[in-house]
Amino acid sequence: MPDTSPPLTTAVVGLQWGDEGKGKIVDRFASEHDAVVRYNGGANAGHTIVVDGERFALHLIPSGILSPGTKAIIANGTVIDPDKLIEEIQALEARGIDTDGLVISDRAHIVTPYHKLEDARRERLLADDEDPMGAIGTTRRGIGPAYADKAYRDTAVRVCDLLDEDALRLQLARAHAYAPSEVRNDPDTPPPEEVARHLAEVGRYLRPRITDTCYLIDDLLRAHKRVLFEGANATLLDIDHGTYPFVTSSNASALGISAGAGISPRRIERIVGVAKAYCTRVGKGPFPTEIEGELGDTIRTAGNEFGTTTGRPRRIGWLDLVALRYACMLNDVDSICLTMLDVLRGIDPIRVCVAYDLDGHRTDRFIPDARTLMRVRPVLVSLPGFHDEIRGIETREALPPNARHYLSYIEEHAGVPIELVSVGPAREQTIVA
Repeated sequence: MPDTSPPLTTAVVGLQWGDEGKGKIVDRFASEHDAVVRYNGGANAGHTIVVDGERFALHLIPSGILSPGTKAIIANGTVIDPDKLIEEIQALEARGIDTDGLVISDRAHIVTPYHKLEDARRERLLADDEDPMGAIGTTRRGIGPAYADKAYRDTAVRVCDLLDEDALRLQLARAHAYAPSEVRNDPDTPPPEEVARHLAEVGRYLRPRITDTCYLIDDLLRAHKRVLFEGANATLLDIDHGTYPFVTSSNASALGISAGAGISPRRIERIVGVAKAYCTRVGKGPFPTEIEGELGDTIRTAGNEFGTTTGRPRRIGWLDLVALRYACMLNDVDSICLTMLDVLRGIDPIRVCVAYDLDGHRTDRFIPDARTLMRVRPVLVSLPGFHDEIRGIETREALPPNARHYLSYIEEHAGVPIELVSVGPAREQTIVA
């Protein structure tokens, strides 16, 4: 007989440019798992979950923290702003959330004040550059410079260093000495001794949570515990496979799980992709299906499309099926969770992109290079919209006919079934499709 037991490991990844609603989907799955693992990114990510009408915005802590009894693991592939992490822990505890299950990899890297200053410096330089692409549009949270230091090795600070004051002083003295003169001479730049003292205090606060999470995850799986992997950012922002250089600084697709969490790729049994019923993008970069003007403003307002991390208004676009097919292929997803369908209520027609026109040639392949992607024109198809309220609907069959047709059209072109449909922000406003 076939094995019908649920998979031990599931991954949830974003299939667009982030902000797809991964936090809500992870929160839904978390109650079925013993641990949730965050494997990439830093405080540049933002996951919003609404539970019993209460809104939670998480940046570093896995969304599974809101599921009682579920262990929340920040793994080695992340870069951690320790002050933001402590702020997030204390904010959750102040709201009655138990954080005892939160653990942190001793191999994760630390974002220092120097990284944030360098991030801002580079963005200023790029903004003044003659290159028409200009600044990348980072969150200025120091994520890129922290990952760069990880590769440089000699100036990086890891979580384990927080427990060793001698190592801290050495690494921070180097980091300060090697920093560009503009950063070293900035009046806001703290001396390395001050940073070392502060991070040593942080280390004492976090010490009970710090462990080798690679062994922890292995122990959980060997004990047949169920583990959920939570991606930050999204596939089209992946450092290798996204719209480079307008990407984040880590592997934000499912391809980052193995290195970012310390497990073999053969142990990842199920991959679920999350996509919005339309597209959004924060900051700069190519966006083939972008909607300008009043209609874009209408969708932005209806979807409350403002960044969880930055507060910046998100750019709005039609659903890009070329990009979605690419992301589904790259991650080899088993299913799609489609979010924000309710936001399209009253939009008629609903348009979707089925191909690109590049210099007079039609292609159905996504182009990750930003300079080239900026030249494409979307080939759009119009589908009939729906006007009925859907936030209280509990089954796919009860959705308006045109909404059901939209879901079927997406499945046909993506080549992947839709597993869940979110019809509102609350945890319970989710249809099992």
